Amino acid sequence: MTTKPNILFLMTDQMQGRVLNPDHPCKTPNFDRLAAQGVRFPCAYTPNAVCSPARASLMTGLLPHSHGVLEVIHCVDDDQCNLRTEFPHWAQRLEAAGYRTGYFGKWHIERTDDLTQFGWQINGGMTSDLYRKKRDKAGAGNKNSGSFSLEKTNDLPKGYNHSLLYGVTDTPVERRGVGITTELGLDFLQAQTKNDSPWCCFVSITEPHDPFVAGQEAYDLYDLDHIPLQPNINNELLGQPNLYRKAGMTWLDMDEHQKKEAAACYYASITEIDAQYGRLIDYLEATGQRENTIIVLSSDHGELLGSHGLYCKNIGGFEEVYQIPMTMSGPGIAAGVTSKARVGLHDVAPTLLELCGEQTIGDPDARSFASALKDDTGAQGDFARGFAEYHGGRYRLTQRIIWDGPWKLVWNGFDFDELYHLDDDPQEMRNLIDEPANEETVQSLMHYAWQRIKETNDQALLDSHYPVLRLAPYGPNIIGAG
Repeated sequence: MTTKPNILFLMTDQMQGRVLNPDHPCKTPNFDRLAAQGVRFPCAYTPNAVCSPARASLMTGLLPHSHGVLEVIHCVDDDQCNLRTEFPHWAQRLEAAGYRTGYFGKWHIERTDDLTQFGWQINGGMTSDLYRKKRDKAGAGNKNSGSFSLEKTNDLPKGYNHSLLYGVTDTPVERRGVGITTELGLDFLQAQTKNDSPWCCFVSITEPHDPFVAGQEAYDLYDLDHIPLQPNINNELLGQPNLYRKAGMTWLDMDEHQKKEAAACYYASITEIDAQYGRLIDYLEATGQRENTIIVLSSDHGELLGSHGLYCKNIGGFEEVYQIPMTMSGPGIAAGVTSKARVGLHDVAPTLLELCGEQTIGDPDARSFASALKDDTGAQGDFARGFAEYHGGRYRLTQRIIWDGPWKLVWNGFDFDELYHLDDDPQEMRNLIDEPANEETVQSLMHYAWQRIKETNDQALLDSHYPVLRLAPYGPNIIGAG
């Protein structure tokens, strides 16, 4: 029997990290079970708030400007935003160490969809024959198929498609992507009982990404009369970038009842995910594999869900988008700990490799937080800072997000910047950027930002001395980089 730990990676798409808070109305009994068995990181963040860049960072341990995937790959020409293949992926390290590896569901990192070249021996991605056969056997369609007892479309401004925002479907979960992908993961786990090799199973679904679609049974678990809206849903965005108000025009036709329906559909979708992923956890427990298995629960980015009058992601450097779920449990990991450490999705790559005793990847863009997983005090320790980058999507934007303790700076290349004190203002309603008393704080945060830019060789910003492009509150020379 192997002594190396197995890995089960449970990946969601566009799931708010705060839905795992103990007092949150979203019902997640299996995810709560994982938190009780391991360490939950409420301050975990994504290095980029859209799918492809974030997922590429997860696999490589690199920031987007390093791995080359700057935005969602289906939004650009084939010669743009391509994954640089000279960098290793953590699954390749595991494969070389004798692991059996399988990937199932959403990939969305590069265009070949040939996952075997990145360390995944069994390719169960959504374009694979394996996935198609499972989908066809289930008689499945996409999550917009079937009949809807409730639905709301995005109707504004005029001239755009009337796309679905949320709905309640009669298509059972086993005939939707979440059920099909989970079933493929279960097939893999069942096959591993026949050999002694360590294994890594990655289960990646497209839910609860908009449109927020759930079945009637899960939706009925939520009482619309008592479901809370986001506390900053009516933020008028005064003193914040004008672009945020412009993006919010899409949902000006929604009343309070519809906003509650949207929240209920979103939470119901997560409840369905929780139940499906619970099947995988139950199987590991029933077969005696749980004690030697690292289970990771995370997401590529969050969802605004009406915060600041916005839905989806892309526009806005807010915590609802950048804060992600992150729970890890397994051998050598503390149990029942809520950690204050600020860790990034890209940091997972070196962390898993360290836990498995393999050569790390991602330096200097990422660093392992294995020490935080072993700290039963949940202290922040050396993990007080965070750095994320956004390069736009369809519309070209530049945005960097810098965290240091309670302070958060959103450095915008398209409008004035934002400064928030998250302890005093967790809903990010008061932009403090223009208050003279905070000048030293802004300079300190920018000092850290330029350090990260220099260390990770982000030449585009490091060489931005051209007169009209001096859009930072302090330039790179504050660290002697110029």
